[in-house]
Amino acid sequence: MSIFKTRKNNKYNYTPRFYKGGRNPYELKHKFDDARVTIEKTNLKGKVINAISDYKTNPNRLANKRVCVIILILIFIFLLIIDFDLSIFS
Repeated sequence: MSIFKTRKNNKYNYTPRFYKGGRNPYELKHKFDDARVTIEKTNLKGKVINAISDYKTNPNRLANKRVCVIILILIFIFLLIIDFDLSIFS
């Protein structure tokens, strides 16, 4: 036994009890990965275009409106915090 050598892990040929084949049973996958189009590995412009097209084709229009309202409220709160003069818009 040497000081500088590390111990190697044992490898076993183990298959889970109820494994039916097909894909890897140990694969970690998010449950919404099949429905998303924005997780492809592209550049920033491609990601933005995919996100906008996914937003437009979303069947839940109420959620889209809710997101827009939340964003507008957060922008308004930010402008109030930094004491932005809103009178220039009127």
